Formats: sequence, structure tokens, C-alpha cells
Amino acid sequence: MMNPLLLVPASSSHPAYSPHHGDSTDDTDHFPPYKPHHAHTLSTQHNQPNLHTIPTKITRTTEIGPDSLSLRVETMVEANGVCVGTAESRRPPHVAMLVTPGMGHLIPLAELAKRLAARHGVTATLITFASTASATQRAFLASLPPTISALSLPPVDLSDLAPDAAIETLMSEECVRLIPALTAVLSELRETTRPVAFVADLFGADSFQAAVAAGVPRRYLFFPTNLLGLTLILHLPELDATVPGEFRDLAEPIRLPGCVPVPGKDILAPLQDKSNPSYRWMVHHGKRYLDADAILVNSFDAVEPDAIAALRVPEPGRPPVYNIGPLIQTNAASPAPRAACLDWLDRQPPKSVIFVSFGSGGSLPREQMHELALGLELSGQRFLWVVRSPSDEGALNANYYDAESKKDPLAYLPDGFVERTKDVGLLVPSWAPQIKVLAHQATGGFLVHCGWNSVLEGLVHGVPMLAWPLFAEQRQNAVMLADGIGAAIRMPETKKKDEIAATVREIMVGKGKGAEVRAKVLELQKAAEEGLAEGGAATVALDEVVRRWI
Repeated sequence: MMNPLLLVPASSSHPAYSPHHGDSTDDTDHFPPYKPHHAHTLSTQHNQPNLHTIPTKITRTTEIGPDSLSLRVETMVEANGVCVGTAESRRPPHVAMLVTPGMGHLIPLAELAKRLAARHGVTATLITFASTASATQRAFLASLPPTISALSLPPVDLSDLAPDAAIETLMSEECVRLIPALTAVLSELRETTRPVAFVADLFGADSFQAAVAAGVPRRYLFFPTNLLGLTLILHLPELDATVPGEFRDLAEPIRLPGCVPVPGKDILAPLQDKSNPSYRWMVHHGKRYLDADAILVNSFDAVEPDAIAALRVPEPGRPPVYNIGPLIQTNAASPAPRAACLDWLDRQPPKSVIFVSFGSGGSLPREQMHELALGLELSGQRFLWVVRSPSDEGALNANYYDAESKKDPLAYLPDGFVERTKDVGLLVPSWAPQIKVLAHQATGGFLVHCGWNSVLEGLVHGVPMLAWPLFAEQRQNAVMLADGIGAAIRMPETKKKDEIAATVREIMVGKGKGAEVRAKVLELQKAAEEGLAEGGAATVALDEVVRRWI
């Protein structure tokens, strides 16, 4: 039996790596050439804030960046010819944020933009990819306050990639091929705003090249999940060089500084096949993260106290890390009339309903969907289940780009199930107002896929969780929740109806592990609230970041 993998801090620097060249250690990344279709044709959701009237101005043109992009600086001059400042200096500080595909990436970045505006007077532009221009995303962007603008980058041709390319590969490739268009966008923003920083999320570190070329002074990585995931990716170049074979075949768990040990089979999904391009991309991202001026993480200290303590120890070459969460959706637009599921919850006793939802992108194989239905019925507990049709191919992330079920999902449930459970359960096709459901007094449990946004929503509202991970980082999140902080019970791997029924009963009314989880979640709920309050850890951390901008 091999020894547990104990990692020391990563080395201070790593050479650049190109996923397109196998194990090459060439210091220059080589990416496929890309010419944007419409680099200057942008879809804008909001107009920019009005600028102050300039009585007289002169314009000078400055060449910036390797592509000699032009930047116009307008200098305001009084009637007597005395310079009184620049138009740029009179504008509010502005942050450009690149959002790689997925509502789970967009929502926390939008919440960060809201917090920056409310507390620091910072305006923001959310820059999205054409591949995610869904009705859901458009409605969300349209609901944002006027301090936040949105624009979409042009489409990218990815037809040269394999038909079964992983989501992580698609997002990474799309980001790299959009660097020329993004450079043009950031340069244009400098003409109408005062950019103080550029923020990219976890698959967008390559876009720092565009920020440098456009002359944006600071570059930050926003990591929308937790410190366990960040620590893994930061150590991935080292793991890649030292761990033979596949992670799933390791006899002992991976041990990262300050983190719960993670069995190899539960490690991040795109790392499970080293021959897949998505693995090489993740190693590449682990190196590129070191190019950030700082890393902002959507987690909070009480959830991962040992991990944040380890990351706060300075390490040469590694950017400082700031916990600024939990960032969950606030002031969500309410459909009219009020969702019927909330009316149903109003009629249920307090803490009596388990909410079942696999996030905006998840779907179950048909067999598991049947077992879940029968398990809920056997449990005898009230339930509210957001049901999606199973993927014909069995892909757990079948709805990643579009959350709407393409067929009637109720047709896939066991015969007679809907009728037999009509007095204790409610089935909602495709979508429910998750935050309002979790906030409702009748909700007493949450069967969750362990997507980090959903986990944070559960913790903020003090709802104990049953962990049923599907894809991406969700399996290692489940390990952290169940074995690390004790805020969840993990559903058995076999997922048979009797096991499901017993686990549901335990989280809802159990006197043993269920009671411990319910108490822990209430403790974390209080810690999250305190962290976001004036003088709290998350508020102080974000204040420290913004002080470097203005």
C-alpha cells in the first residue's frame, strides 16, 4: 500500500505550458490562431453611466500594448486654458469581469459586482461568451442594477475539437480563441470607463494576456468554488509530475495542506483521465493562476478554517488569497404570479420538507431517477422535487448550457408514483425558485448535487444537506461537506431505494448523524452572516482588495 500523498507548498514559479503539446515544457504557449468574426460588434445589456459634462476638452492618442491599440485620453481644460483633470479621473472606478460559461460562474461574479457597487461605488462590466447566450442568462443580466453593464463576446468556431470534448476543454479553448476580441473590448472600455482591475474566473486565466495588452493595471482570478478546489489546482502541476497513473487508482487519498483527505476517485472529474485534453488544460490553469495579482474565493473562513490558514502563509510566487464569500444570488427577480411551489410549502409544517434539486445543469440516469422516486416514497417524508428528464446518453451534465428539460420529465417517473405521493410530495418540472424554497420555514433538508453555489445557499439558510454529487468538482465537495465540516450526509454510492429512504429519514428526523449535521449547519449559517457584516472577515478581505484599486 502506498503512502498517503502529502504535499508541501508549491514551488515559487512554473514555466508556461501549452495543453496542445503533450508534455512539452516550452516556455511559450502555442495556441491555435483565431480571428474573431465581429470583434467590435458587441451586445450590450445596459448603457454606461452618464459622464460629467466636460466644458472643453482636448484629445491625445496613446499607443498601448503589443498590437498598438489606441487609447484616447480626454483632458478637461477651463476657458482660461488651465487643466483641471481628466475625464477618466472623474469617472467611478470600473472593473471588467470575464465570465466563462455556466450560471454557476455568472451568479457569484454578478453578486461580487453588486457588492462592489454598493460598498465602494465601483461600476462593472460582465463579459460573457456567445456559447451561453440562453434566455435564462439574458433574463438574469437584464435584471441587474444600472451600475452593472453586460456584453457578449463574438461566437467562436470550435468545430475542430472532438465531438465528445469535455466542458472544461470547450470553455478553455473558447477563452483562448477570444483573446484578440477581448483585447479590443477592454481597450474600448478604457475610452468610456476608468478600469482599475480585470477579473477572470477559474477557466479564464489565459485572458490575463488581453488585460495586459489593453493596459488594465491589475488582474485577479475569481474562484467561484472553495479552497479545497483552489488548493488542488494550485498543486496540480506538482501532482502531475509526481503522481503516477490515474488518481482513481490510488490506494491512499490525496492530502493537501489544510484540506480534508480526498480519495482519488473523488478528485475533480476532469482530472480522472490523464489522456483527456481536459486534464492537460487543468494542469495548464494551475500554472496560469500564478499570473494573478490576487485570488478571490467564494468561500468563508468557518467552512475551511485550516485551508485558509495554510493559504495565508506567504509563499513566493503564489498570489495572496482572499475569502470574500458567501456570494449567493440576492434580489432575484420574482415571477408573477408567485410560484405555486411556495404556496404548497405554506401549507406544510415547519422543517418537514426535503427539497430535491440537482442544480441548473444536472440530470440523473433513468435508473437512478427511479430509485430516487421510490426512495422518497419509502422515506415517508414530505418532499419538493425539481424533476428534469434524464439524458438519453446518461450524461450527468446534460443540462449544463440549458437548464430546461426538452421532454416532460414526469413521464420518466415510476408508474403510479405521482398519484401515490400526491399528498406528501410536489413535483416541479425543470425549475423552482431555489433560494426562496431554501429560505422557507417548511424546508428542513436539501438533497443537493454539491455544486458550490447550491451548497452556499443551503448554508446561508441553515438547511442540512444530503450530498448526491454528479460531475465537475462535486464529488470532492461532497467529501469536504460530509467528512470535513460535517454539514452533510453523503448518499451511499449504490443509491438503492432503501438506502435513499434511510438517509432521507436520518437528515430530516434522525437523532444521530442527522442531529449533528443540523446543529453544524446552524453554526455555519451564523458564521456566514457574521463574516458579511461590518467588520466581518469577508467584508474586511474585500475592503483590502479594493484599497489597492482606489
